[in-house]
Amino acid sequence: MPNGLVVVTDRRLARAPLPEVVRAAVAGGARWVLLREKDLPRDERLALAEELRLILAPAGGTLLVAGPDPLGGNAVHLASAGPYPPPELPLVGRSCHDAAELLRLTTEDYVTLSPVFPSRSKPGYGPPLRPVGLARLARRTSVPVLALGGVSDAEQVAACVVAGAAGVAVMGAVMGADDPTELVARLIRATGEGHR
Repeated sequence: MPNGLVVVTDRRLARAPLPEVVRAAVAGGARWVLLREKDLPRDERLALAEELRLILAPAGGTLLVAGPDPLGGNAVHLASAGPYPPPELPLVGRSCHDAAELLRLTTEDYVTLSPVFPSRSKPGYGPPLRPVGLARLARRTSVPVLALGGVSDAEQVAACVVAGAAGVAVMGAVMGADDPTELVARLIRATGEGHR
């Protein structure tokens, strides 16, 4: 089950080719990567998924794929809009933003709740939940929650964990980092600080 830190891909924000950024994140301790890149043709996205799985495999990591097509794997992350019911796969996550969307969950294994903080990648996406809103929604579901949206530093990560998140999903901060390895290591350490 995804916990700690999930690195969310965005090749447009990446400071280096996406596989290099993912390799650096894995070196920093990342074990969960969510492949977005939904605008790519399926064959290109499939090739990228296979390349990222090869990077994650030696570390025992898992590639989650945004959308219902697992691209040869067994783990997907679905949009709040659907599909419902979710596909029957070993690991299925869903994006949620409010209590109504949480009520629609059926067999999903985990959810992301967003946006927790103001997000540069999705600036018009609802008012931020902030940790207090995250805590309120996290109490309304029995599945693990990942905090998503605008999470960029260790203090924010620790606040999300205190609010009840099993971990955080981070895109922009990792993709744009000068040193993804160091940043990922710091954020992962912060996921443990909230448990103390």
